Amino acid sequence: QVQLVESGGGLVQAGGSLRLSCAASGIIFSINTMGWYRQAPGKQRELVAVITRGATANYADSVQGRFTISRDNNKKTVYLQMNSLKPEDTAVYYCKAEGALGLGGYADYWGQGTQVTVSS
Repeated sequence: QVQLVESGGGLVQAGGSLRLSCAASGIIFSINTMGWYRQAPGKQRELVAVITRGATANYADSVQGRFTISRDNNKKTVYLQMNSLKPEDTAVYYCKAEGALGLGGYADYWGQGTQVTVSS
């Protein structure tokens, strides 16, 4: 009913930058919060950054000042600009959207994930 497609992951050296994108499509009435999460091997999935429809953003302490989340409501797309990347940022990054999505009322959907690898 709803698809989230991420792009922009890849391999980068420490100190480099990447920009992730996540576009939502399908049966969408409204999207409230969009966010990025990540999961490193052997670790639990953790929040990276979230942004409300009104563009209020919150970040994990570990990325504050280095990552910037933004969204284009018209395009139903959320972005994550990642600067000053560190090896510990290596993980699969997942996009999440919450709102009036699909036919089941309020729901959340996840993207398939995109790999980010930061070499030292």
